[in-house]
Amino acid sequence: MASVPSLASTVQQRLADALSASLPEAGSADPLLRRSDRADFQANGILALAKKLKGNPRELADKVVAAIPDNDVLKEIEVSGPGFLNITVTDEAIVRTLAARAADDRLGVPHSADAGTTVIDYAQPNVAKEMHVGHLRSAVIGAAMVEILEFTGERVIRRHHIGDWGTQFGMLIQYLIEHPHELDHQGGEVSGEEAMSSLNRLYKASRTVFDSDEEFKTRSRDRVVALQSGDEETLALWQKFVDESKIYFYSVFGKLDMEINDPDVVGESGYNDMLDETCRLLEESGVAVRSEGALCVFFDDVKGPDGNPTPLIVKKSNGGYGYAATDLSAIRDRVQNLAADTLLYVVDARQSLHFKMVFETARRAGWLNDKVDAVQLAFGTVLGKDGKPFKTREGETVRLVDLLDEAVDRATSVVREKAEKVGLSEAEIIENGRQVGIGAVKYADLSTSAVRDYKFDLDQMVSLNGDTSVYLQYAYARIQSIKRKAGEAKPVAHPELELAPAERALGLHLDRFGEVLAEAASSYEPHKLAAYLYQLASHLTTFYDQCHVLSDDNPVEVVENRLFLVDLTGRTLHQGMALLGIRTPERL
Repeated sequence: MASVPSLASTVQQRLADALSASLPEAGSADPLLRRSDRADFQANGILALAKKLKGNPRELADKVVAAIPDNDVLKEIEVSGPGFLNITVTDEAIVRTLAARAADDRLGVPHSADAGTTVIDYAQPNVAKEMHVGHLRSAVIGAAMVEILEFTGERVIRRHHIGDWGTQFGMLIQYLIEHPHELDHQGGEVSGEEAMSSLNRLYKASRTVFDSDEEFKTRSRDRVVALQSGDEETLALWQKFVDESKIYFYSVFGKLDMEINDPDVVGESGYNDMLDETCRLLEESGVAVRSEGALCVFFDDVKGPDGNPTPLIVKKSNGGYGYAATDLSAIRDRVQNLAADTLLYVVDARQSLHFKMVFETARRAGWLNDKVDAVQLAFGTVLGKDGKPFKTREGETVRLVDLLDEAVDRATSVVREKAEKVGLSEAEIIENGRQVGIGAVKYADLSTSAVRDYKFDLDQMVSLNGDTSVYLQYAYARIQSIKRKAGEAKPVAHPELELAPAERALGLHLDRFGEVLAEAASSYEPHKLAAYLYQLASHLTTFYDQCHVLSDDNPVEVVENRLFLVDLTGRTLHQGMALLGIRTPERL
């Protein structure tokens, strides 16, 4: 089905037509329509037009209003102040527009057939290292952006740039050669926790030997050389670490209710064969120059505390490659081989300078140009309740698995308190607890502007009150309960009915879904969708308080129309939450 025009776009077109008819000398002027608290919409474009035409804005506004023919969309247009138009639409137009949305599986949201290709780099854990709370935001924000972009029509290629290369592997591989059974498992499948336990044990043991035994340290460094030169035995053991780590990664992402596919995991090692050529191209083009034996790129506006230029080091003086070489090779691959129009990096804000320098270097080299954009979706830090970086009582970094398990435990307790009233089975309590707990963690992250830090407060996250995912999930479950109680009554739109104020407010907000999604997609701001959904649930609460849905005192048409509004609200909540990666239980 074709996308459904929003009320805003319909009103915009009516005003534009009236502007052209009444003021032909203005050309194709923009009415500058926006949502308004004083009416349904406000148009401010006539003020700018009056300056251009050297006319009185109120007189011009009156001419435009007089040029609008009688219609079933615009109920009232008031000229206000120096020439604003305050516009109220008809109840009929609201219900008809919503009915068209309801008839579409996509709720009328446009799906662009000629959108571009975005490569999104997110969820980047390190091989042989435990995932901690710092890994949460890249995964959650990145997964939401993937869903939002794909829903609006973008072709999205996922990339998980895992840390799977570097000098630490020399130590780990050498230790494994000398203790060959450290990663052996006694039959059966290995759990994520078991895999990480083995890797942790091996890392600590190898680090102890490395720090105390100079000969082992030398052998480990030689092993790094063997790894980088492609020695088969060394690569096979390196692969063993990668495979063991993936078992662990995938178990953690599974807890987060996120699907990570093997072909999308292209770590640092995936660009090894390109590093030499990347450096050669940069040096030959003059983008990078030799400085104290290292291959560097300099920038006029990047200086250290001493006032001297701070370069991007592509290749170190000892011949080793820096992170920049890998990141620049990844850009080449994503633009030239994956045909990306946009490169989106969901990376900690503290790496902003690095990526600014990498992107500028790629532009100078011609790998990024007017047709290819690179964007860092920078995110802030997860803080504890005290507003300081989130740590355990012992001052250690919080393990991501522990944090997720605690969220599910807290949520399960909240669900269990309500379970008897709703009639949930033990299996439903456990499953709903998982959906509520993981949803709470994701929503707390996604309801905050990504670039801001946020406090991780589980008590608040699993609360039924306030701006939480539980509040939204409860709103959805309540809708399903009303539909079950409706019996023979079905949701049917009745455009002929007059709407109560709470019905109008809910209907006008439902109509904004497509606009908000488009904005969240174009600006890479999933918190705008989260805010919209919270406002939708709040409108629903007011609607329940003021409008009885299944009252025997209501005519059949009113019951059906209110069921229609409730049903469309439920579908919108369900779709919006799904795009944020959050499930909506049918009973809660």
